[in-house]
Amino acid sequence: MTDAPFFARAEAWLLRLRQQGRSPHTLAAYRRDLAQLAELLPERTAAPQRRDIIAALKRLSQQNLNPRSMMRKLSVWRQYCAYLLRENLLAADPTAGIKAPKPPERLPKAIDCETLNTLLDRAAPRDALSLRDLAVAELFYGSGLRLSELAALDLDDVLFEAGWLTVSGKGKKQRQIPLTAKSSAALQNYLPHRRAAAGETALFTNRTGTRLGVRQIAKRLQQWALRQGSAQHLSPHMLRHSYASHLLQASRDVRAVQELLGHQSLSTTQIYTKLDFAHLAKVYDDAHPRAKRKTDGAGQEGQ
Repeated sequence: MTDAPFFARAEAWLLRLRQQGRSPHTLAAYRRDLAQLAELLPERTAAPQRRDIIAALKRLSQQNLNPRSMMRKLSVWRQYCAYLLRENLLAADPTAGIKAPKPPERLPKAIDCETLNTLLDRAAPRDALSLRDLAVAELFYGSGLRLSELAALDLDDVLFEAGWLTVSGKGKKQRQIPLTAKSSAALQNYLPHRRAAAGETALFTNRTGTRLGVRQIAKRLQQWALRQGSAQHLSPHMLRHSYASHLLQASRDVRAVQELLGHQSLSTTQIYTKLDFAHLAKVYDDAHPRAKRKTDGAGQEGQ
């Protein structure tokens, strides 16, 4: 056990996470969370105790930080402590047994199936950019991709004959996802017009022929939706949620949807099952003999 300051190995830990495939965005967030902990602790050079971590969380709560952010920060602190324990740089885990306030459950937004399909079927692309934008929208909804996953797609990831996409998800874990007929057709219409700089392998490129960035994709998707007459904001996240909820409505196979979405935990996928309430209520109303109560001629039941 060394007497090195608690935060002395922070950069080494972040480097290891980068080597494991964590994104720059994630690493930047982790670095900020550790820096905030350093500001909240009474002594930066001393190894924190359990009471110090609890006091830090209380101070965050007093600053009206939302519970979801507090849970994320505690998770980062816990991961860093676990790393120090593995390296024999910490005698005991000061985060052990500490729980952040549980955030209120927030159901993802999904677009009505008929509304979404009408938007996609209505599209009539006339140039290279609109052909690309339709292919992007079809892939988001047809394969349930994360924004980062779609942006990272290369030409070789699309297997037209097999009808599959090879996707690199979180932690660079690869999975194969079915390619819908609509997505395949939209991609084949787009590819002859794809611009590519020398050596560029990206599936979706911008005007200069380089890889289309995540912000560009999100912005173009919203613009595409407005052109199709969408009455609501449309985001990559909403299309992924719509993909998941519509699949569950049709199949009820949570395990299969978990694999398709690339969720590590089944509980993450199960939140989509709660989006089915309206659908289930309609099935009940249409099918159950006791769902709709009949009234007598006076319009009152049981009188």
